[in-house]
Amino acid sequence: MASADLRQELDCSICLNIYTDPVTLRCGHNFCQVCIDRVLDTQEGSGVYICPDCRAACQERPALIRNITLCNIVGSFLSTQPDQEETGIFCTYCVDSPVPAAKSCLHCEASLCNKHLRVHSKSAEHVLSDPTTTPGNRKCSVHRKILDFYCTDDSVCICAYCCLIGEHRGHRVEMLDEASEKRKEKVRNVLQKLTTKREETEKRVQSLQERRIEDQEKAAGITERVTALFRDIRRQLEDLEKRVLSEISRQKESISLSVSDLIQQLEIKKDELSRKMRHIEELCNMSDPVTVLQEPDTGDLCDTEDREGHDNQVHGEGDLDVGLISGTLHTLSDIIADINTGIYVKGSTDILLDINTAADNIHISDDRKTASVSNINQERPKTPERFQYTQVLSIGSFSSGRQYWEVDVSKSGSWRVGMCYPSITRRGDQSIIGDNNKSWCLRWVNNQYSVKHDMKVIQLCDNISYDKVRICLDYEAGQLSFYSLCDPIRHLHTFTATFTEPLLTALALWHGCIKISGGVMRWEK
Repeated sequence: MASADLRQELDCSICLNIYTDPVTLRCGHNFCQVCIDRVLDTQEGSGVYICPDCRAACQERPALIRNITLCNIVGSFLSTQPDQEETGIFCTYCVDSPVPAAKSCLHCEASLCNKHLRVHSKSAEHVLSDPTTTPGNRKCSVHRKILDFYCTDDSVCICAYCCLIGEHRGHRVEMLDEASEKRKEKVRNVLQKLTTKREETEKRVQSLQERRIEDQEKAAGITERVTALFRDIRRQLEDLEKRVLSEISRQKESISLSVSDLIQQLEIKKDELSRKMRHIEELCNMSDPVTVLQEPDTGDLCDTEDREGHDNQVHGEGDLDVGLISGTLHTLSDIIADINTGIYVKGSTDILLDINTAADNIHISDDRKTASVSNINQERPKTPERFQYTQVLSIGSFSSGRQYWEVDVSKSGSWRVGMCYPSITRRGDQSIIGDNNKSWCLRWVNNQYSVKHDMKVIQLCDNISYDKVRICLDYEAGQLSFYSLCDPIRHLHTFTATFTEPLLTALALWHGCIKISGGVMRWEK
């Protein structure tokens, strides 16, 4: 009996089954989380939330606090129960051995097997239902009558006496089955919406997974190319090192041999000079004048070879050919140039600003690379392509390929950089890039980075202002990316779209200046 009493205490009063993820309301009553969430959802439009058990009301949707203790009790109870067939509910009258119940009588508050069901009363007051461990919960707690109606005012199941003489007299009521069908219909609609959202979420997940695979394949391809590039660079550097060292070694050996020959010649010359010196010394020491005078003239004994000539010959033979070595090392510049062409290929054209599109308060530099705000009205002709507000477009457009370029931006004030279609409107509040569906931009305003397209703003986490921004366009892939050029380079945001027109570079600023630095760099996958 103790186990049966405990079992009844573990039933949710809404679903009449044992608690699943029990939660507690402020009034202390416990319910399955899913059950009470559904009840609160139905009460949401009424402006008041009522506990199904005690009718305690509150204006705000009550917080659901998980009842850990009750959850542990349920788990312990279920772990001690023997394995049961199907519903796990047994006949109340089969006391000798447990027999699975076929039905429960709400009037008798008992469960019946097929044997006892055949002899059970067939009168109308004996209402049968699917097997339940808590048939008493299907009765009114006040009048102990079967719950046949649903009070729509209080969102609670009631009996006939509640409608006639009880607290729900005069309320709007429905038959229980009718109210249940309406609830099911509403739940089906919610289920349909949830199903649609889940399908959309699954599509997004699939799209992101495909994007991740594509990015991984792209990264793998670039990694392979970079690895091959550096492998080739290392090979070229090793070959160049061997060539330079071999040339230095060759020149060293050649110089060594030349110097050795000169040293040998000079040693012979030195010995010859020593011999002559000894002969002259002997001549000087002779006392017989006749012998001295009979010797050949001493001038013939002197070496008349120009000493400076020997020195020049030694210096000439002993210098390394630095010019030849430098010429060999000049190959390094070709290797470095190959690094650029290995992945990136510099374009031959620059991005120039189109004065014909510049607003009257925008000054364009002579090289058409810099746009700055001017207090002096430029008094330019009023043409259809000229912007009303502080903005300017580029002359050249992009309709294919992959390329990037960089702009120097101001750390103060407000600015926008990005791209737009040539058909962008030139006047009105929606003419600034980002404020329409024909433009995409990165902007710096109130010391905060954000991106904007079609009036939709996404705030970015990086709030540090940088001097230079990189814009990358992959036209066929429909990707426009922005990076801040710091150490290391930071990716700010990537727009994804299907481009239907050529794209122009667009600059908008309210203080300071923006400069397009360098030319267009193109890359291949």
